[in-house]
Amino acid sequence: MTISVVLVDDQALVRAGFRMILEAEDDIEVVGEASDGDQAVVATRQLRPDVVLMDVQMPRMDGLEATRRIVQEAEIRSRVVILTTFERDDYVFEALRAGAGGFLLKNAPPEELVHAVRVVAAGDALLAPAVTRKVIEDYARRPARRNEADLVSLTEREREVLQLLATGKSNSELAAHLYVGEGTIKTHVSNVLTKLGLRDRLQAVVFAYESGLVEPGQS
Repeated sequence: MTISVVLVDDQALVRAGFRMILEAEDDIEVVGEASDGDQAVVATRQLRPDVVLMDVQMPRMDGLEATRRIVQEAEIRSRVVILTTFERDDYVFEALRAGAGGFLLKNAPPEELVHAVRVVAAGDALLAPAVTRKVIEDYARRPARRNEADLVSLTEREREVLQLLATGKSNSELAAHLYVGEGTIKTHVSNVLTKLGLRDRLQAVVFAYESGLVEPGQS
């Protein structure tokens, strides 16, 4: 299947560069472009791409607000990857809170851009190699924004899975730690996301820290 992409950046040369990189791949097609957040929301509503590559700093509406609006519309299933030249922690965490499925720096190698599109289109979450769990932990030191009561809907095993997930363990590592199959882990993770109203594993990590289920530095 071909992955459809909308490029959002206020610089035409940047969009042209991204288009050239992505359209060199047989399984990726750029179906639209936008130069600000307003246009991004409109283009996403009309084109329903698999992935939106979203710049942060743009006129009229920035990429974070555009991401929030796209994610909030239930009928839009597009996933957003935030692209920026700024290695600012607040951009990373606010992007995750806004519902972005990935975060990538613009100076990443072309192969990382292509990889990000494929990973996020497949429904997984992605952080750039330069963006580590330390960013999430640092922001988790702020007062919790979620009520611990949100965790009541989870079973004891689901809470355990969420806690381990937030420390960076993969499905295979979770399965080995809990002595169950990977299929069982996938079911638990899916249940956690559904019960907590989360879109992906990244949001689950943020939730775990914000709710106090996982403490900064815990591994």
